[in-house]
Amino acid sequence: MDSTTTDRFDTSRFEASRNRLASLAYRLLGSAVDAEDTVQDAFLHWQAADRQLIKVPEAWLTKVVTNLCLDRLRSALARRERTAGAWLPEPLLDGDPMLGPADTFEQRESVTLAVLTLMERLSPVERAVYVLREAFAYSHAECAEILDITESASQQHLHRARRHLTTARRGGGEADPASARRIVEEFIAAASSGRTERLVALLTDDVIAISDGAGLAGKLLRYDTPRRVAAIARAGFKPTPAKRRLAGGTPAVHSALVNGSPAVLFVVGDRVVGAVTFDLAGGKIATVRGIAAPARLVRLAEAWRQHGPDTPLISQW
Repeated sequence: MDSTTTDRFDTSRFEASRNRLASLAYRLLGSAVDAEDTVQDAFLHWQAADRQLIKVPEAWLTKVVTNLCLDRLRSALARRERTAGAWLPEPLLDGDPMLGPADTFEQRESVTLAVLTLMERLSPVERAVYVLREAFAYSHAECAEILDITESASQQHLHRARRHLTTARRGGGEADPASARRIVEEFIAAASSGRTERLVALLTDDVIAISDGAGLAGKLLRYDTPRRVAAIARAGFKPTPAKRRLAGGTPAVHSALVNGSPAVLFVVGDRVVGAVTFDLAGGKIATVRGIAAPARLVRLAEAWRQHGPDTPLISQW
């Protein structure tokens, strides 16, 4: 093959791995924007490499992307951003290829907002071993090769990661579209009813609520206790002219699955202007996350535009 044909063939080989690499980067970074940038950086590495010396492109690319992600996680900027109290994982609409493999419970759980948040407690290498093993089924020998550590170290990192996540996990549960819609409908009805008791009954005793304040507060807003969360939810779900001005119109309210969990989406036209997600425990809501900062909704909003119209729970909020 001439050089042009070879370059075209090698580009096609990279593109065939792009979704898998993006899914790996998203799990490691919790950000679709950073994942896309990392995969593009990996493509530049791929173009610059002597590809005739690369025996197994998939393994080579996995190692490059993983280590680029570790560099990002270790950077001073990332440490400041993630410890400043303003970081949340970027939500993705179910069906997004960046969510990656979903055949096993471990694969589905590893991409939930709950686990992506908990993984902030892990060291970068612990996080990498956990993702490579749980989501992509790499052996400890393969993890060791990717991360330039020993097999024994890989096993120890996985053990510590599982221990940290198990200790910090607050319950959980998967939701199919029908049960997710039921949970969302019950929450909206309770939040709109003006009756605190009705809403409190849907929440666990140790419920917490987290909001990014639409990116205006500069930090995450946190609330706990069922009655306090219920009060915040009632206030948050009450439409006001100020909220409609901030949203750029009168939203419709939709039920959705986001990162495998029930969610409420506020949509103006074809723009998602806000998302509220729920983590479940024992059939009740254990965590409420409110996400309205535009930068966190870019990819979800694009996926929603391609999703096609469905029947809103509330046509005009």
